[in-house]
Amino acid sequence: MTAPVTTAVRPPARAGAGVLRVVVTKVLTAIVVLFFVATAAFLLVRLSGDPVKLILPPDATAAQEATLRASLGLDRPLITQYLDYLAGLPRLQLGNSLVYDQPVTDVLFSRVPATLELAGSALLVALALAVPAGTYAAMRRGRAGDSGVMAGVLVGQSTPAFWVGILLILIFAVQLKILPASGYGGIEHLILPAITLALYSVAVIARLLRSSLIDVLGSDFIRTAKAKGLGTGGIVLGHGMRNAALPVVTVIGLEVGSLLGGAILTEQVFSWPGLGRLTVEAIQNRDFPLVQAAVLFFAATFVIVNLLVDLSYTILDPRVRVTS
Repeated sequence: MTAPVTTAVRPPARAGAGVLRVVVTKVLTAIVVLFFVATAAFLLVRLSGDPVKLILPPDATAAQEATLRASLGLDRPLITQYLDYLAGLPRLQLGNSLVYDQPVTDVLFSRVPATLELAGSALLVALALAVPAGTYAAMRRGRAGDSGVMAGVLVGQSTPAFWVGILLILIFAVQLKILPASGYGGIEHLILPAITLALYSVAVIARLLRSSLIDVLGSDFIRTAKAKGLGTGGIVLGHGMRNAALPVVTVIGLEVGSLLGGAILTEQVFSWPGLGRLTVEAIQNRDFPLVQAAVLFFAATFVIVNLLVDLSYTILDPRVRVTS
């Protein structure tokens, strides 16, 4: 009689180890991405011209220009400047601003709170408008309500933010005189910039949520829930939203980066003293260290948000598993 064949069963790898491997991989990838961003910022900003010409008056002599260039370290070979720049990145020592004569990290972080306040408020406005609009459109698919929401979404996606900002200023600040046209202060100063910045994100999130919910509401388990007598609200909120959340969370993560980048124009329109306006001024003044630091901040924020979005998948959907 043939002896039974025994097969050794390998115990499944621990989920924690798999998550750790993925986190380490993504962190290393983020570091590589930031390295290339830092290198591109360093090289491209130096193609804009000589900042010494802007700092000194037009009648400055060649000797004065040479002295200032040496004091700023711009007379050294480009490769030496680049290596010094890379060496300071891990310690956040990014040099001094050529215009403010302060460490760029101090100048940068003094403006970050205003930008985060604006971007965070815009994200809350976008979610408060997009989630009900997308849900309503999905539940009224093919009806007048759906068509109305989609028409509004199309207008929101195709309208430039700076034009929306100017229009809101004309209506609410110039004509109605109920909100300030610019400046930084209380919540009344935040309303118009936040709405302006949020408009495009409202359109993107609402469209994707509608599409995702329509797919989920046509699934077999939704029909089973209806057969059991569950109400429409319970089905949509209890089953539909959870299963439709993955693509929506992904696009929300991407929109965080878009809101930070879009804040550049919005801050210019409303004279908002944030990082976007500071970046524009730094580019105009050819403030190399400050431009490099601002670009790195935007890139790092985008990378970190996308990492958090990736890791949130296993929480939102148990079917998503981390693979090594």
